[in-house]
Amino acid sequence: MAVFMGLILPLPFTVKRKLFTFISESPVVAKLQYGLKLELASFHKEGGGMAAAALGTDRMEIQARKFYSQRNMYLCGFTLFLSLILNRTYTMILEVLRLEEKVKLLESEKKSGAKQAVEAGEVARLKKQLEGKDRDLETLKKQCEGLTREYHSLGDKVAGEKDATSKKDL
Repeated sequence: MAVFMGLILPLPFTVKRKLFTFISESPVVAKLQYGLKLELASFHKEGGGMAAAALGTDRMEIQARKFYSQRNMYLCGFTLFLSLILNRTYTMILEVLRLEEKVKLLESEKKSGAKQAVEAGEVARLKKQLEGKDRDLETLKKQCEGLTREYHSLGDKVAGEKDATSKKDL
């Protein structure tokens, strides 16, 4: 979550460009990503041995393990979805930075009247693209908030059902 907030934080153009260049080209960041992938793979392999241990347990423990497995599956799915949003936001911000740099370059150049008219059209087109990307980013943020609310409501519902079933068993 902190990485996502750091990416969408409104920073000055030069600082943001340097930050994204560092993230894109740094071998340290690439090694960190690789290490996290290896850690996730090892965690996934360790979780596979738990199913065999559950064969000799009583019914309540099996149901608890099933509940935890389902919960973990939903958490993993939600995490994967958020990582997709984070990746998409990162690429959109890189595109916005590239377009802003292009707009600054086009604005700084002084050309003849005919070329300026053509370039003004291109600048307008690029600004429309930038607005479209900003709209897409806002849409993704709203979608993320909606999914988070839905996830929490489903969690509350499951917790309520769990309480109801435990009262029935008594």
